[in-house]
Amino acid sequence: MPGIISYGAYIPLWRLARDTIAAAWGIASSGGERSVASNDEDSVTMAGEAAVDCLAGLQREDVDGLYFASTTSPYKEKECSTLVAAAADLRPNIVTADFGNSLRAGTAALRAALDAVSARSIGHVLVTASDCRIGYPGSTHEQTFGDAAAALLIGDTTTPAVTVDCAYSLSNELYDVWRLDKDLYVRSWEDRFIIEHGYMENMEKGIRELLRKADLSARDVTKAVLYAPTSRAQQGLARRLGFDVKSQLQDLLVDNVGMTGCAHALLMLVAALEAAGAGDRILVASYGSGCDALLLRVNREIETVKGKARGVGRYLNSRRSLSSYTKYLSYRGLLETQPGEPSRLFPSATTGWRERNWSIRMHASKCRSCGTVAFPIERVCYKCRSKDEFDEVRLSDRQARVFTFTVDNLAGRSDEPAVPQIAVEFDYGNARAYLLMTDCDPTEVEVDMPVEMTFRRLYEGAGMYQYFWKCRPVR
Repeated sequence: MPGIISYGAYIPLWRLARDTIAAAWGIASSGGERSVASNDEDSVTMAGEAAVDCLAGLQREDVDGLYFASTTSPYKEKECSTLVAAAADLRPNIVTADFGNSLRAGTAALRAALDAVSARSIGHVLVTASDCRIGYPGSTHEQTFGDAAAALLIGDTTTPAVTVDCAYSLSNELYDVWRLDKDLYVRSWEDRFIIEHGYMENMEKGIRELLRKADLSARDVTKAVLYAPTSRAQQGLARRLGFDVKSQLQDLLVDNVGMTGCAHALLMLVAALEAAGAGDRILVASYGSGCDALLLRVNREIETVKGKARGVGRYLNSRRSLSSYTKYLSYRGLLETQPGEPSRLFPSATTGWRERNWSIRMHASKCRSCGTVAFPIERVCYKCRSKDEFDEVRLSDRQARVFTFTVDNLAGRSDEPAVPQIAVEFDYGNARAYLLMTDCDPTEVEVDMPVEMTFRRLYEGAGMYQYFWKCRPVR
């Protein structure tokens, strides 16, 4: 039976108070805070984090496909799902696909995965949705947008944690929120038109048709996961449909995360599943040039999933405040800062392809003769000197600690002047690696500090984005 086997999420460490944004422009604040991707994060790295979170405790070899949904893909012509799959260390012979150009891209990928699994053309599909949208400086969008990612593992099993009982989709051609192919900032039409003729009309019709198709009423739904551009719009829709706002409506996450684009409906769904129990019915609906609505039934197997992933709850509690609005502008590339030490590496597509197993998958070599683990992969064992006698092992999900470190005050950018450069030692074969540390206060780094691996964008060169692994304090 097709259904959701596991779930995961990712919310960046950094949060920016909306009061700080408002103060920079002398305008009213909408209150709360929004999540902000760091200067080495993008929609690909966040999707990778969510994918790994979703796969916690599961065999990655069982995944047969990965879908990546985003309106902010770092490439206009290059598949990003392959990069996310490699960072998650999935096997090469899987199906990959990118979904984009719509706030419904996340639920579109989810429906496509369900259809593929139902047709038995594929066994398990990992659906990821991630966005890092930019609103015009000083606009309402700048305050309300947030950065995050979500992931769901879809599979055909006799005991899924969540079963999809019914689905309904509606398309509608409308200019409400959009970006041209040359635009950096999100454009929008007049708010009342967007809410009344875009959001309300499409969402209400889609959800009513879903309930009619399932022969259910609003009273039969345990939790309504309704995407909305504002809390007011969400609550207004819920009341029109007959849902109880206090007991049935899932938190919009706008106060402490923000609106996370095509990832938002799935992010809210993950939050709902973290609190769900067997027998619950969950209605999830997303909006964007129409509506996708799905009716889910939670099974008792949900209890075996809970606690494995960090999910929304744990990432919400793992946070640091961004110190200033100007730092946010620099993180988004809207404010040019004095660059750090120039990279002495010139990227090569050929070299990147040849070294992808250790640079993207974070594989190390384990000597078959003496068991020595080395990173990067070494053809000749530095201990017993055997040549080409090794197996590749993954280090990205291993625990590690700071073996030694130095803080370089000359290598960073003007917004991040100090760069902690770390020698980490893993709990697997005492392997060591030289890595940069991110999401940290350089003054708090110390020997034996527990760290974990995180996939990040390293730099841009030769018309390509270069990704690699960094370490960070355990979240």
